[in-house]
Amino acid sequence: MLIHPQFDPVAIQIGPLAIHWYGLMYLVGFGLVWLAGTARIRAGYSLLTRKDLEDLIFYCVLGVVAGGRLGYTLFYQPAYYLSHPLEILYVWQGGMSFHGGLIGVLATIALFARNRQRRFLEVSDFLAPLIPLGLAVGRLGNFINGELWGRPSDVPWAMVFPQVDATPRHPSQLYEMALEGIALFILLWWFTRRPRIVGQTSALFLIGYGFFRFMVEYTREPDGYLGLLSAGLSMGQWLSLPMIIGGLALFAFVSQRAKNNS
Repeated sequence: MLIHPQFDPVAIQIGPLAIHWYGLMYLVGFGLVWLAGTARIRAGYSLLTRKDLEDLIFYCVLGVVAGGRLGYTLFYQPAYYLSHPLEILYVWQGGMSFHGGLIGVLATIALFARNRQRRFLEVSDFLAPLIPLGLAVGRLGNFINGELWGRPSDVPWAMVFPQVDATPRHPSQLYEMALEGIALFILLWWFTRRPRIVGQTSALFLIGYGFFRFMVEYTREPDGYLGLLSAGLSMGQWLSLPMIIGGLALFAFVSQRAKNNS
């Protein structure tokens, strides 16, 4: 049985200035996205320029924060935030939704593509293989903070999170880091090593993330204020199902359209 190390949530303290691990993980995540995106541009995998990449990352930061926060308030605690609307702005108190952040990023991509006169799927295909790097680092941040812990388990690597109780649990944050982050990154990076039909990479991201998240949710403790919903599924699973279905539909659509045009 393992015990969570109980890291200090503050990574760096300089006088009154405190830099938290989770905020630092965001910076590292976007930094990795920049490095990988730059490498793809240099290798000729995209017609986007490095300036395009830098602008896109900046806009995506705004989309992730705004969408992630709004998604959390709407998907997970709408009644509470309807009664306390000003607390929607209290991002430092935690509470972000990946699915909401994804919607924010999609909106950002749409605006960016329109402004730069590029196709939406062309931009999303470029960005899709990079996103898992940020997700991996974000899940590491969840683990460092000892949040989003797993369900009780007797597997040999089960971990006790003392801030919760003395029950061994799945370290579900590390599962998500491994699957939604590392495995999905490898899959998409491999898939894009040769030219693909526009839209297929974006579709594979939706399918891959949705599937991995759906499966990991079986080991992750549901939010206490929600519990399990219809059919014994968590909110994360219900939000992932449209991603899987939408990804499959998109992959089939763009593939068939390319076949008809060939």
